[in-house]
Amino acid sequence: MSLRLRLTLWNTLLLAFILSLFGVLVWGVLEFTLTRQIDETLDRTVDQLVKTSDASLNPQNSELLVELPFDAIESPGLYMQLFNLDGALIGNSMTIANLDRPLDPTGLRLSGLEREFRYVTLLGNRLRVLTTPVVVNSAHIGYLQVASSLKMVDAAQNAVLILMLGGGALAIIVSMAISSLTVKRALRPLETVTQTALQITRADDLSMRIDHQGNYSDEIGRLVTSFNDVLGRLERLFYSQKRFLTDISHELRTPLTAIRGNVDLLRRIGEGDPESLDAIQSETERLTRLAGDLLTLAEAETGSLPMAFQKVELDTLLLAVYRDARILAGTKVTVKLGEEDQALVWGDPDRIKQVLINLISNAIKYTPHGGTVTLGLKNMNDWGRVTVTDTGDGIPIEEIPHIFDRFYRVDKSRTRRSRAGGSGLGLSIVKWLVEAHDGRIDVTSQPNTGSTFTVWLPIMSAEQTHQGNVVEKRSIRLPLEPTPAEA
Repeated sequence: MSLRLRLTLWNTLLLAFILSLFGVLVWGVLEFTLTRQIDETLDRTVDQLVKTSDASLNPQNSELLVELPFDAIESPGLYMQLFNLDGALIGNSMTIANLDRPLDPTGLRLSGLEREFRYVTLLGNRLRVLTTPVVVNSAHIGYLQVASSLKMVDAAQNAVLILMLGGGALAIIVSMAISSLTVKRALRPLETVTQTALQITRADDLSMRIDHQGNYSDEIGRLVTSFNDVLGRLERLFYSQKRFLTDISHELRTPLTAIRGNVDLLRRIGEGDPESLDAIQSETERLTRLAGDLLTLAEAETGSLPMAFQKVELDTLLLAVYRDARILAGTKVTVKLGEEDQALVWGDPDRIKQVLINLISNAIKYTPHGGTVTLGLKNMNDWGRVTVTDTGDGIPIEEIPHIFDRFYRVDKSRTRRSRAGGSGLGLSIVKWLVEAHDGRIDVTSQPNTGSTFTVWLPIMSAEQTHQGNVVEKRSIRLPLEPTPAEA
């Protein structure tokens, strides 16, 4: 059963239920109102009979005789009877002249000195009977029963019943038709969503979006917005995956080709060639770094990269990085410390060290022999500023906005020839790690002069400082890259 049919049926059933309740209510109110009017008429009739009654003594047995003027107030739908205390019929109206039994035998037996109304069915007719005691000169001498036919009440109720059934059936049919059209119109955007999803499946085009003509603040609008957001995220994910596979295939092909060529060369010459062995070692190291960067990216994109945030003394960490940098530089360049300051930050010391080592490795890689790489730390206005400055070739101004993109390298032909090129992932990971620490990274460069990478990390707040050596473990997720249209 379709959703449209289910909603239509539910709306129709709800309307039928409401109409049924309304019909029962109208039926009850009508019966109560008409019956109350009949009761008031019976009460007035009894009062009138009692006021106009005539009482006298029987000269033979000195019994009290009562005459009620039935003829004076007789009506076709009104029936009256008078009984003595023994239940014997004394008199009745002409409308029931041939009736020799009480209108309401049960009421006659149960009645005391209070008036009592009862429903009675007599000769196929429904009657409303009032039984009341007759008291003359403070003496209780008998009972009076006055009844009225309920034919008018039954006729009115039957007319209302026919009207409610006919009108209700017509209302239900009209409601079903209108509800079907309304539900169809309300569900039309869902059909659009379905058709769009099918088109995306057939065409394999995640750039398609649902065009919603209605209000985006209602339920359907929010559904369309959410669906479009999901499509956008899927598009970015597939674009990122496609670009990742393309770039990584290109990156892996180059060092593998170089390794294979040098191995073939060694086989031809029959002995170890130092230059070939150095090339093999260099390309192997590139593959190792690339594999490590890919593992970090994979963990970051799935949100499973663990980070342990704690109090970090940047000056102490910088000294450790400085010692490692001197070993990495060897005799190629000189690594030295510039300005030194003290700064406490809240972060993962291993990841901050990874950031600095990456920056220093790049500086050493792109600085010619005899150059200088300088490390510096300064506490500036609630920020810890770490600088890595080199005297290398610099970065062209037009390349600076792209150096933090994945697999982007400056002067690709030169890095290929020198075998100093990286995977193009290092700076992208550095930028993401710095931002995961609520910091930022800047770069300034002049061609043939050198470059300066500046990492800004927020100084610990007073509340964080009082936490002591508390370690806060987190798992950070790397945001997806934008699609070309979004970029």
